[in-house]
Amino acid sequence: MTRSPNIRNFSIIAHVDHGKSTLADRILEQLGAMGERDKRDQTLDTLELERERGITIKSTPIRLGYTRPNGESYIFNLIDTPGHVDFNYEVSRSLAACEGVLLLVDASQGVEAQTIVNAYLAIDNDLEIVPVVNKIDLPAADPEGAAQELEEVIGIPAEDAVFASGKTGAGVPDILEAIVENIPAPSGDPEAPLKALIFDSFYDAYQGVILFVRVLEGTLNPKDQIYLMNAGKSFDVDKVGTFSPGLVVGDTLPAGAVGWVAAGIKDIQDAQVGDTLTGKESRTAEPFPGFKPAQPVVFSGLYPTDTEDYRKLREALEKLKLNDAAFSFEPETSEALGFGFRCGFLGLLHAEIIQERLEREYDLDLIATAPAVVYRVTLTNGEVFETQNPAEFPTRDRIELVEEPYIKLSVMVPEEYVGPIMQLLQERRGAMQTMNYIGKRVELVYEVPFAEILYDFHDRLKSISRGYASMDYEQIGYREGDLRKVDILVNNEVIDALAVIVHETKTYSLGRKIVDKMAEVIPRQMFPVPVQATIGGKIIARATVKAYRKDVLAKCYGGDITRKKKLLEKQKKGRARMKQFGTVEVPQEAFLAVLANED
Repeated sequence: MTRSPNIRNFSIIAHVDHGKSTLADRILEQLGAMGERDKRDQTLDTLELERERGITIKSTPIRLGYTRPNGESYIFNLIDTPGHVDFNYEVSRSLAACEGVLLLVDASQGVEAQTIVNAYLAIDNDLEIVPVVNKIDLPAADPEGAAQELEEVIGIPAEDAVFASGKTGAGVPDILEAIVENIPAPSGDPEAPLKALIFDSFYDAYQGVILFVRVLEGTLNPKDQIYLMNAGKSFDVDKVGTFSPGLVVGDTLPAGAVGWVAAGIKDIQDAQVGDTLTGKESRTAEPFPGFKPAQPVVFSGLYPTDTEDYRKLREALEKLKLNDAAFSFEPETSEALGFGFRCGFLGLLHAEIIQERLEREYDLDLIATAPAVVYRVTLTNGEVFETQNPAEFPTRDRIELVEEPYIKLSVMVPEEYVGPIMQLLQERRGAMQTMNYIGKRVELVYEVPFAEILYDFHDRLKSISRGYASMDYEQIGYREGDLRKVDILVNNEVIDALAVIVHETKTYSLGRKIVDKMAEVIPRQMFPVPVQATIGGKIIARATVKAYRKDVLAKCYGGDITRKKKLLEKQKKGRARMKQFGTVEVPQEAFLAVLANED
């Protein structure tokens, strides 16, 4: 194996809001990658949504030149990574393209849940870790304490930590030196058969799919014929190049280099993240390990509030799909909401981002149904199938057993909030695994059904802990659960968009909550309208929308009681006839109100 001594490939990993993008800005400034005209905050965050919410959604690589004080020149390839658990697989592939990482810790907040998960992800990829304690300029900063926490929790020696501030730029020269000293140079034989890892991609209207690759062995040149091992397809390379941070066309990508490839690939599905790229004729012996196709885990229905926007929504979804292989959608219809799409996402943040981008960038007004996970159902005839749509859930008599996905949830919380947070986790059917004290904070590890943290769990966690708790999770497979499908009926007609799959212990409380809300928002009719929650044929909750009532006795002053009874009886018959033939139009606002409040 030959090493490229003057190349360093590294990534920055951190918990959300620990200053990753700001520190990256200071590194870019120090290395002269930002001219005065290009200066802006969060340079590597390209989406408006990323900059507004302060999170990284799409990773952006950049190539930088660094000259040490002794005159030695180096090439730094900084591969920025998404900072949220939903994009954990993309983070793992970006890390696989590196030899080392900067592990960032906020000097005022210390080690958080995602810090631990990201550190172990780096250790699993056999990467060198350079610990950086950031935000040392804050009044509440405790850099020594944060470095000590790193040593206690992850085992990284406190004396190795570099103290820095992404805001003021303090400590950045020390970080650059630590990268050269501690992160190894990439290895790989430039004469061996081509082997490159795809760690990201995006769709360009003129060149097709642009692949972001790390060349592990061999050399990649324009006009080469390449083969994607998991996709099983061949393509001819048009251009190769590097990032600055825009695409810069180059001559060749040797072993150890990070760059991009344009090969006229039309479909993003052919260029899955984690796939191995090799030569069409002289192929590498085996692909890079760890590839898995992107699998949506959370599903939700998206419907336009104006049915005329259906075509516009389809076009918008197709455009978003071009850049996001993990996102999936298929048409579905609802009697209540009309035509729409069943969409699959990597997680709740991914779903939120897609919906927000549709509304902002494509000027759409949308209704989203309650998010659902994928359930595995075994029928009495032995057949097994997976479903995430309550409308497809079979009746009780046909079900042998239902399994639901579980997650391993790690929560970091100050010790004074441990009691209320344990109570919240028990409410969500969580089973405690471990409880570790780290300084004045506690790490709680629970196994929880994934469906239980879908709606408002994160909001509740933050409000109970006054914003100090942090969480991270990983999926651990399926387990049997006592699950029921709750249907909502309005005037004895099933409203399919409001059906939910829920654990048996929560059916009544959820049914009661939905029917009460529906009874509030459905307009009154000339006859009483029953709103019911049912499981199978059994009604578990009911509320009634009271009827408008004409005072038919207003003209009766005095006289015999039989006159009044006769008028009331006539009104009663008219109302019964109206109820028999009358239909109730449930307005869009009612769905919006219920779906917004459902938890």
